[in-house]
Amino acid sequence: MSAMTPLSKFNHERKDKEAIIFDAACRVIRKKGFHQARITDIAQEAGISYGLVYHYFKSKTQLFDVILAEWWNGLFAKMDECEATFDRVEDKLGALVAYFLDQYEKRPDLVHIFITEISRSSTNLTPPRLVYFKSFMDRVEGMIAQAQAEQAVRTDIKPRYLTYIFLGAVETFVSTMVLENHPLRGKNQKQRIAKSLLTVFFSGARPQPSHNEDRQWTSS
Repeated sequence: MSAMTPLSKFNHERKDKEAIIFDAACRVIRKKGFHQARITDIAQEAGISYGLVYHYFKSKTQLFDVILAEWWNGLFAKMDECEATFDRVEDKLGALVAYFLDQYEKRPDLVHIFITEISRSSTNLTPPRLVYFKSFMDRVEGMIAQAQAEQAVRTDIKPRYLTYIFLGAVETFVSTMVLENHPLRGKNQKQRIAKSLLTVFFSGARPQPSHNEDRQWTSS
Protein backbone atom coordinates (compact mmCIF):
# COMPACT_ATOMS: atom_id res chain seq x y z
CA MET A 1 0.00 0.00 0.00
CA SER A 2 1.52 3.32 -1.07
CA ALA A 3 2.05 6.10 1.43
CA MET A 4 -0.37 8.98 1.44
CA THR A 5 0.97 12.05 -0.34
CA PRO A 6 0.80 15.45 1.38
CA LEU A 7 -1.97 16.54 -0.99
CA SER A 8 -4.05 13.38 -0.49
CA LYS A 9 -3.52 13.64 3.26
CA PHE A 10 -4.71 17.26 3.16
CA ASN A 11 -7.82 16.31 1.16
CA HIS A 12 -8.54 13.41 3.51
CA GLU A 13 -8.25 15.64 6.57
CA ARG A 14 -10.43 18.28 4.92
CA LYS A 15 -13.17 15.72 4.21
CA ASP A 16 -12.97 14.47 7.78
CA LYS A 17 -13.34 18.00 9.16
CA GLU A 18 -16.21 18.77 6.78
CA ALA A 19 -17.95 15.59 7.91
CA ILE A 20 -17.59 16.59 11.57
CA ILE A 21 -19.08 20.02 10.85
CA PHE A 22 -21.82 18.47 8.71
CA ASP A 23 -22.89 16.05 11.45
CA ALA A 24 -22.77 18.78 14.09
CA ALA A 25 -24.88 21.08 11.91
CA CYS A 26 -27.48 18.34 11.45
CA ARG A 27 -27.77 17.87 15.20
CA VAL A 28 -28.00 21.60 15.93
CA ILE A 29 -30.49 22.38 13.15
CA ARG A 30 -32.65 19.45 14.19
CA LYS A 31 -32.70 20.74 17.75
CA LYS A 32 -33.06 24.49 17.13
CA GLY A 33 -34.32 24.81 13.58
CA PHE A 34 -32.43 26.43 10.72
CA HIS A 35 -33.29 30.03 11.56
CA GLN A 36 -32.44 29.72 15.27
CA ALA A 37 -29.25 27.74 14.78
CA ARG A 38 -26.04 29.78 14.84
CA ILE A 39 -22.59 29.06 13.51
CA THR A 40 -21.29 29.39 17.06
CA ASP A 41 -23.68 26.61 18.12
CA ILE A 42 -22.47 24.38 15.30
CA ALA A 43 -18.81 25.08 16.09
CA GLN A 44 -19.37 24.29 19.76
CA GLU A 45 -21.19 21.05 18.86
CA ALA A 46 -18.34 20.09 16.51
CA GLY A 47 -15.69 20.94 19.09
CA ILE A 48 -13.90 23.39 16.80
CA SER A 49 -13.37 27.13 16.63
CA TYR A 50 -16.00 29.48 15.25
CA GLY A 51 -13.71 30.70 12.47
CA LEU A 52 -12.83 27.19 11.33
CA VAL A 53 -16.43 26.55 10.28
CA TYR A 54 -16.16 29.48 7.86
CA HIS A 55 -12.93 28.02 6.50
CA TYR A 56 -14.98 25.11 5.12
CA PHE A 57 -18.39 26.73 4.58
CA LYS A 58 -18.93 30.34 3.56
CA SER A 59 -22.21 30.74 5.45
CA LYS A 60 -24.89 28.95 7.40
CA THR A 61 -27.02 28.97 4.25
CA GLN A 62 -24.32 27.20 2.25
CA LEU A 63 -23.96 24.60 4.99
CA PHE A 64 -27.73 24.10 4.99
CA ASP A 65 -27.74 23.62 1.23
CA VAL A 66 -24.96 21.03 1.54
CA ILE A 67 -27.15 19.13 4.01
CA LEU A 68 -30.09 19.27 1.60
CA ALA A 69 -27.89 18.19 -1.30
CA GLU A 70 -26.82 15.16 0.74
CA TRP A 71 -30.48 14.19 1.10
CA TRP A 72 -31.45 14.78 -2.53
CA ASN A 73 -28.35 13.14 -4.00
CA GLY A 74 -28.97 10.02 -1.97
CA LEU A 75 -32.64 9.92 -2.93
CA PHE A 76 -31.98 10.45 -6.64
CA ALA A 77 -29.27 7.78 -6.58
CA LYS A 78 -31.81 5.38 -5.09
CA MET A 79 -34.28 6.28 -7.84
CA ASP A 80 -31.63 5.62 -10.49
CA GLU A 81 -31.03 2.23 -8.90
CA CYS A 82 -34.77 1.47 -8.78
CA GLU A 83 -35.29 2.29 -12.45
CA ALA A 84 -32.26 0.24 -13.49
CA THR A 85 -33.10 -2.75 -11.30
CA PHE A 86 -36.87 -3.16 -11.23
CA ASP A 87 -39.55 -3.52 -13.88
CA ARG A 88 -42.67 -3.60 -11.69
CA VAL A 89 -43.96 -0.34 -10.28
CA GLU A 90 -44.68 -2.12 -6.97
CA ASP A 91 -40.97 -2.85 -6.61
CA LYS A 92 -39.91 0.66 -7.60
CA LEU A 93 -42.24 2.43 -5.18
CA GLY A 94 -41.56 -0.18 -2.52
CA ALA A 95 -37.84 0.58 -2.75
CA LEU A 96 -38.56 4.29 -2.26
CA VAL A 97 -40.63 3.61 0.85
CA ALA A 98 -37.84 1.38 2.17
CA TYR A 99 -35.30 4.15 1.48
CA PHE A 100 -37.23 6.70 3.54
CA LEU A 101 -37.57 4.26 6.43
CA ASP A 102 -33.92 3.15 6.23
CA GLN A 103 -32.73 6.74 6.28
CA TYR A 104 -34.99 7.55 9.21
CA GLU A 105 -33.49 4.64 11.12
CA LYS A 106 -29.84 5.30 10.18
CA ARG A 107 -29.77 9.10 9.77
CA PRO A 108 -32.66 10.52 11.82
CA ASP A 109 -31.16 14.03 11.98
CA LEU A 110 -31.03 14.29 8.18
CA VAL A 111 -34.60 13.03 7.75
CA HIS A 112 -35.83 15.32 10.52
CA ILE A 113 -34.32 18.31 8.74
CA PHE A 114 -35.86 17.33 5.41
CA ILE A 115 -39.32 16.95 6.94
CA THR A 116 -39.38 19.99 9.23
CA GLU A 117 -37.22 22.44 7.31
CA ILE A 118 -38.17 21.63 3.69
CA SER A 119 -41.17 19.37 3.22
CA ARG A 120 -43.25 21.22 5.85
CA SER A 121 -41.65 24.67 5.66
CA SER A 122 -42.59 27.05 2.87
CA THR A 123 -40.15 29.71 4.09
CA ASN A 124 -37.11 27.51 3.44
CA LEU A 125 -38.41 26.13 0.15
CA THR A 126 -36.74 28.75 -2.05
CA PRO A 127 -37.03 28.49 -5.87
CA PRO A 128 -33.62 26.77 -6.27
CA ARG A 129 -34.52 24.24 -3.57
CA LEU A 130 -37.98 23.76 -5.08
CA VAL A 131 -36.33 22.50 -8.27
CA TYR A 132 -35.21 19.35 -6.44
CA PHE A 133 -38.67 18.80 -5.01
CA LYS A 134 -40.34 19.13 -8.40
CA SER A 135 -37.77 16.85 -10.02
CA PHE A 136 -38.47 14.18 -7.40
CA MET A 137 -42.23 14.39 -7.95
CA ASP A 138 -41.81 14.34 -11.73
CA ARG A 139 -39.72 11.18 -11.55
CA VAL A 140 -42.25 9.41 -9.34
CA GLU A 141 -45.01 10.52 -11.71
CA GLY A 142 -42.99 9.07 -14.58
CA MET A 143 -42.87 5.69 -12.83
CA ILE A 144 -46.63 5.74 -12.31
CA ALA A 145 -47.38 6.95 -15.85
CA GLN A 146 -45.29 4.10 -17.24
CA ALA A 147 -47.21 1.65 -15.08
CA GLN A 148 -50.48 3.07 -16.42
CA ALA A 149 -49.26 2.62 -19.98
CA GLU A 150 -48.55 -1.01 -19.11
CA GLN A 151 -52.01 -1.38 -17.50
CA ALA A 152 -50.31 -2.18 -14.20
CA VAL A 153 -52.31 0.45 -12.27
CA ARG A 154 -55.70 2.04 -12.84
CA THR A 155 -55.83 4.61 -15.62
CA ASP A 156 -58.95 6.57 -14.65
CA ILE A 157 -56.94 8.76 -12.25
CA LYS A 158 -54.30 11.16 -13.52
CA PRO A 159 -50.73 10.04 -12.79
CA ARG A 160 -50.08 13.35 -11.05
CA TYR A 161 -52.96 12.70 -8.65
CA LEU A 162 -51.69 9.19 -7.94
CA THR A 163 -48.26 10.71 -7.28
CA TYR A 164 -49.76 13.14 -4.75
CA ILE A 165 -51.62 10.28 -3.04
CA PHE A 166 -48.56 8.04 -2.82
CA LEU A 167 -46.04 10.67 -1.72
CA GLY A 168 -48.59 12.27 0.60
CA ALA A 169 -49.04 8.98 2.41
CA VAL A 170 -45.30 8.36 2.72
CA GLU A 171 -44.52 11.92 3.80
CA THR A 172 -47.34 12.01 6.35
CA PHE A 173 -46.31 8.68 7.87
CA VAL A 174 -42.65 9.64 8.15
CA SER A 175 -43.55 13.14 9.40
CA THR A 176 -45.62 11.67 12.20
CA MET A 177 -42.72 9.48 13.27
CA VAL A 178 -40.32 12.43 13.09
CA LEU A 179 -42.50 14.92 14.95
CA GLU A 180 -43.39 12.44 17.69
CA ASN A 181 -39.86 10.99 17.86
CA HIS A 182 -41.06 7.46 17.24
CA PRO A 183 -38.09 5.11 16.86
CA LEU A 184 -38.06 2.33 14.31
CA ARG A 185 -37.70 -1.06 15.91
CA GLY A 186 -35.92 -3.21 13.40
CA LYS A 187 -36.49 -4.81 10.04
CA ASN A 188 -39.86 -6.37 10.82
CA GLN A 189 -41.44 -3.06 11.75
CA LYS A 190 -40.11 -1.41 8.60
CA GLN A 191 -41.54 -4.22 6.50
CA ARG A 192 -44.96 -3.88 8.17
CA ILE A 193 -45.01 -0.13 7.55
CA ALA A 194 -43.95 -0.49 3.93
CA LYS A 195 -46.50 -3.25 3.30
CA SER A 196 -49.29 -1.15 4.85
CA LEU A 197 -48.50 1.91 2.73
CA LEU A 198 -48.14 -0.05 -0.50
CA THR A 199 -51.22 -2.23 0.09
CA VAL A 200 -53.47 0.76 0.72
CA PHE A 201 -52.05 2.64 -2.26
CA PHE A 202 -52.32 -0.19 -4.76
CA SER A 203 -55.50 -1.85 -3.43
CA GLY A 204 -57.32 0.98 -1.67
CA ALA A 205 -58.55 1.11 1.91
CA ARG A 206 -62.10 -0.07 1.14
CA PRO A 207 -62.69 -3.81 1.61
CA GLN A 208 -63.13 -5.66 -1.66
CA PRO A 209 -66.90 -5.73 -2.39
CA SER A 210 -68.87 -8.91 -2.89
CA HIS A 211 -70.76 -9.46 -6.13
CA ASN A 212 -73.96 -8.21 -4.43
CA GLU A 213 -72.21 -5.03 -3.32
CA ASP A 214 -70.92 -4.57 -6.86
CA ARG A 215 -74.47 -4.61 -8.19
CA GLN A 216 -75.61 -2.23 -5.43
CA TRP A 217 -72.92 0.35 -6.27
CA THR A 218 -73.62 0.01 -9.98
CA SER A 219 -77.34 0.58 -9.60
CA SER A 220 -77.09 3.46 -7.13
